[in-house]
Amino acid sequence: MFYLFGSMKANRFLYFVFSLITYLTIIGLATFCKQTAQLADYESDEELSAGACTTQDSSLRAFDRPSPNLSEKNFDHFQVGNSFFRSVWVTAPASASARDGLGPVFNSISCTGCHIRDGRGAPPQQYGAPLASMLIRLSINGRTHEGAPMPEPTYGGQLQNRAIHGVQPEGDVKIKYEEIKGFFADGQPYSLWKPQYEFTDLKYGNMHPNTKISPRTAPFMIGLGLLEAIPEVSILVNVDEKDKNNDGISGRPNYVWDYEKKQKTMGRFGWKANQPNLRQQVAGAFNGDMGLTTSLFTTDHCTSQQADCKKQINGGNPEISDEVLNATTSYSSSLAVPMRRNAQNREVLRGKQLFTEAKCASCHTPKFMTEALPNYPEYQGITIRPYTDLLLHDMGEGLADHREDFEAEGREWRTAPLWGIGLIPKINGHTNFLHDGRAKNLSEAILWHGGEAENSKNLFLKMHENDRKALVKFLESL
Repeated sequence: MFYLFGSMKANRFLYFVFSLITYLTIIGLATFCKQTAQLADYESDEELSAGACTTQDSSLRAFDRPSPNLSEKNFDHFQVGNSFFRSVWVTAPASASARDGLGPVFNSISCTGCHIRDGRGAPPQQYGAPLASMLIRLSINGRTHEGAPMPEPTYGGQLQNRAIHGVQPEGDVKIKYEEIKGFFADGQPYSLWKPQYEFTDLKYGNMHPNTKISPRTAPFMIGLGLLEAIPEVSILVNVDEKDKNNDGISGRPNYVWDYEKKQKTMGRFGWKANQPNLRQQVAGAFNGDMGLTTSLFTTDHCTSQQADCKKQINGGNPEISDEVLNATTSYSSSLAVPMRRNAQNREVLRGKQLFTEAKCASCHTPKFMTEALPNYPEYQGITIRPYTDLLLHDMGEGLADHREDFEAEGREWRTAPLWGIGLIPKINGHTNFLHDGRAKNLSEAILWHGGEAENSKNLFLKMHENDRKALVKFLESL
């Protein structure tokens, strides 16, 4: 048929072109089939990240919704706790005696001051701006009787940059960033931003020369009760402290002090898993962030160097009653997890496969089954997908704060849950990730991984741009 087009020479050329197109088509189809084969399977109800505790809301209020399956009693507790979580606390004495006792030094006047819309905090967006939803932990060498970090002698366990009238705030922090440039294997450049902290306007003198610091942004609040409902044995089964399977990953639990039981127990909450349960986590936030005492933490954070702080009137002993503490804990235990978006999208499923192939799921464990909590029988037997193992991992020198926290070492961090992470830009208006918010997007967060996650990071560096986008798209769907 090629003679229809003219000379033999022309026909040979057309035959070559036809053969080449056919070859490329076959190769393209083979590549397509190969990519299709590398799609992860969609699992039934995978978009229900918290099973019956999942909310379909993906609006600006997606993080402050109660779990849909709450009993009437627990829904009432949620509502009462919600009011205290959003309360503005004031200086004592005040006519609103149930909400006074703030300070004398503090970081925020309310829980929502840090957990804005129950979401994630971030570092200041401009140099010199005050810390708002972020704080700085302080300690020196040594441990307390309970095994906690030894507070810095003059400023205590964290720097409080605000104070009530008549008391000077402890000081402030300015953050500047050093740019670290690099390239993906395909030649595309990237930049990371390493924070450097400068303490300014310290009102009570110099800090101890060997002070250790650890910046912490406020984590989001969703699904915390479900994390508490994961059986301890289900967490410990993932422990591989000696890396016996030689995969380079050796997660381990942090054992911390339970102030009610007066014994060490496994930590679950906080950036270094330094709190054993939500009630203690809430009491610790009341005390450290707002200067409010509870039956667990009975004293303010006024050190011996802060005379004006120590002589202030308190709001009662304790300032937060057990009723208020329990209600606020109930609220924190009852927040739903938003439904995933685009869980069946082909690119998302491709990203899910790459997430697994890069061994990200070795620490960000996709799935657990919960058990009932004493006050939450409705949490029994729910399949949840938090993408965390709640264990400590060495994350390398780049993320190290060189500050021990109970049994957590200076390079170790608890695996952060990933559910809901794709809604942070919408709800909180930023894309700052990691414990100190240094990562400006999810790709940068991956590139900061080191230590046990070094191999996963290197695999991400070697991925083609389309694969990197697919992996990030999967994370954005969570």
